[in-house]
Amino acid sequence: MNKFFAKRLSIVFFIFVPIIFLWHPNWLGFLGVQPYWPLFWLLPWSMINGSINGLILGLFLGLILDSLTLNSNFTQIPGLILCGILFGRIKLNSNTLVGHFRYGLICSFGSFLCGTLYFLQILFKNYSDRSFLLFIPSIQNILSEVFLTGFFAPLICSQLIRIFKPSARK
Repeated sequence: MNKFFAKRLSIVFFIFVPIIFLWHPNWLGFLGVQPYWPLFWLLPWSMINGSINGLILGLFLGLILDSLTLNSNFTQIPGLILCGILFGRIKLNSNTLVGHFRYGLICSFGSFLCGTLYFLQILFKNYSDRSFLLFIPSIQNILSEVFLTGFFAPLICSQLIRIFKPSARK
């Protein structure tokens, strides 16, 4: 039973991503914004398993998160697919201190990319409205999300890489 659980530990953590996404813990937020939780799982997975697996799991993660959100007009799929591909091209580093800070920078970039793509979808849909400038304050939300994702990524991603590495070898 222990071997069965150890081999599928990454799948167990994959199930926790939508749960945390829906739970939305307020005590981890800043200015009412949460970190972009899917990137914490997608970065270690893609770094260990490569770009193609990152693309596939980014697609699945995007489909799951889009099915959980109430607004069906906009999607998170393009950002997560692009991040899965980019994260898969990054190799693991043997220097642990540099690796920890690198996870924060990479997740910050991915959060900025996903937030910007989502924001552009909103702008393009509402471009014909005269009130599309009301969406400009959401840049503050994107920057807050980037900060929080980069702040928590070294702690969470380094632990997930430690957990995912042995299960990838088996």
